Amino acid sequence: MTHGTVSEPGGGTAPGAGALLAILRDGQARTRAELAQLTGLARSTVSQRLDVLIDNEWIVPSQDTVSSGGRPATAFAFNRGARVVLSADLGATHARLAVTDLGMTVLAERAAELPIERGPEPTLSWLVTAFEEMLAETGHPLSQICGIGLGLPGPVEHVTGRPVNPPIMPGWDDFPVPEWLGARLAAPVLVDNDVNIMALGEHWIASPEIDHLLFVKIGTGIGCGIIADRRLHRGAQGAAGDVGHIRVGTAGDALCRCGNTGCLEAVASGAAMAARLREAGIDADGSRDVVRLIRGGSAQAAQVIRQAGRDIGGVLAAIVNFFNPSVIIVGGDIAEAGEHVLAGVREAIYSRSLPLATQHLTIRASELGDRAGVIGAAVMVVEHVLAPGTVDQAVTPAVH
Repeated sequence: MTHGTVSEPGGGTAPGAGALLAILRDGQARTRAELAQLTGLARSTVSQRLDVLIDNEWIVPSQDTVSSGGRPATAFAFNRGARVVLSADLGATHARLAVTDLGMTVLAERAAELPIERGPEPTLSWLVTAFEEMLAETGHPLSQICGIGLGLPGPVEHVTGRPVNPPIMPGWDDFPVPEWLGARLAAPVLVDNDVNIMALGEHWIASPEIDHLLFVKIGTGIGCGIIADRRLHRGAQGAAGDVGHIRVGTAGDALCRCGNTGCLEAVASGAAMAARLREAGIDADGSRDVVRLIRGGSAQAAQVIRQAGRDIGGVLAAIVNFFNPSVIIVGGDIAEAGEHVLAGVREAIYSRSLPLATQHLTIRASELGDRAGVIGAAVMVVEHVLAPGTVDQAVTPAVH
């Protein structure tokens, strides 16, 4: 069976209910006749597929009607309010949660200080309680959850949703996050690296027309989300984009939290910048303190962050030559420092990348800021749940 199709008696395939839903997700209401014309299906088959989608509340009759001189024809539209999505972006020290509808409209949102080093069960227990409170606030029962999306600040094997040797997440290695969380909220759970969901969120909301995009997160660590042909590229095991552990010449023998020396993260992460400022006698504990100092006019902080931008840009220059993106978006806590970090990144990329690769390259700060992750986690769930093949599997008993 192919995506969005159902088997026909003659051995061929025809668009299934999921394919009709995919058409209607653009927000435009359409009649049976219009859908028959778009898909090549018979009107009776279209009606059967639509009945299934109506029964599952994925679509609703629209207020719009189409008249060709006779009786007005009913148009059908995607029901964004059919289900809700729970999403969470967990960082090293803080969390952001959201409840959204299927169109990414945020119905409730919450942010809190939450150290990931507390371990999986205390952290996820807090998450369950917070989600239950937010559902109560919005008036939605557990039965309306179509899925839960979660971003974690470390490597994640996407197929299983389990963290793999995460450097800053003691106790999380190989923890069954989807099973633990899904059992308590009675919904499927998708888990990914935090920078991947940020890339999804930024692409969905701010740059949907872009085919090839890099999202670089600079915070406690450094990571890169890769959008290729408008799809998130995770690699064979989900480890694609881990640029923070590429060796750089300026790092020398600086020890990285991964156990190696000379990593980009060891000299250019928020933690590394804060350490350098402390060596100079300036009080700084992490990324947010670096940004606070920048905003306060600290010349030393500006110098440190500009150099970090150059170091990151040097690594990105090689990636630009290799991948040739049209947009690079810089996010994470350090992106709040604005042009100081972007100037360093641009300086290195434009001086070291091929002219053809940078001819139309845009390098900018994230438009969503610290909301990119929760939006992206919701996108991850919706794209999975509403994929034509997933919808067809869910409604198969009803269409035969």
